[in-house]
Amino acid sequence: MAGNFWQSSHHQQWILDKQDLIRERQHDLKTLTEEEYQKLFMFFANIIQVLGEQLKLRQQVIATATVYFKRFYARNSLKCIDPLLLAPTCILLSSKVEEFGVISNSRLITTCQTVIKNKFSYAYQQEFPYRTNHILECEFYLLENLDCCLIVYQPYRPLLQLMQDIGQEEQLLTLTWRLINDSLRTDVSLLYPPYQIAIGCLQIACVILQKELKSWFAELNVDMDKVQEIARAIVNLFELWKGYDEKKEIQALLEKMPKPKPHPQR
Repeated sequence: MAGNFWQSSHHQQWILDKQDLIRERQHDLKTLTEEEYQKLFMFFANIIQVLGEQLKLRQQVIATATVYFKRFYARNSLKCIDPLLLAPTCILLSSKVEEFGVISNSRLITTCQTVIKNKFSYAYQQEFPYRTNHILECEFYLLENLDCCLIVYQPYRPLLQLMQDIGQEEQLLTLTWRLINDSLRTDVSLLYPPYQIAIGCLQIACVILQKELKSWFAELNVDMDKVQEIARAIVNLFELWKGYDEKKEIQALLEKMPKPKPHPQR
């Protein structure tokens, strides 16, 4: 696994520099504050998660779809493609790449309509506006922007390897797994290798559960400064969550978000 990662397009092309990431966002940050930008991405990560769960996808497939979504907007403004269209497109592509089996277009659209109506009506008054042709067109655009780098290495597998070393700790594994899911609402998947993310999440889980593993961490051959940066990003996410009422705030944020120009009416 580790050998594969170092030779992969994920490592060679998609571990980004933080300053480059900030520079690419400048267009959107003229309209939105950094906090508002993060809140929007938390919201769309939630949409991808709920869509994936409704479609009975494995967490790995949902995680890969979320990374595709984040990679696209790491290189593009929000006004390039409506995130509400890109979210199901990322799910469709991820389900193919992760060999989950192809989701039929009609089932995907129906699920989007149901999820937006039943679970996200606080954000969208209208029904889901896109059809199969929009998603297929968007998929080409997504593939082009990802430069066909479709294999995403997730922190789940390194976590399982680390847990084998620590020993049978069901509670620790479950909490760290959840923290990895939460980390998808931050930028860490764009900035750090997956094994470092796994260790950062494991470190937070040890603090929460008051597990004493300092000597075990000390023996790891890993850049602990990077691990601390990852842990800090996730703790900052929790701080943001504390004071954020998505149901009250999201409509105003979606209104403020840069949008694609509508096509001229024929």
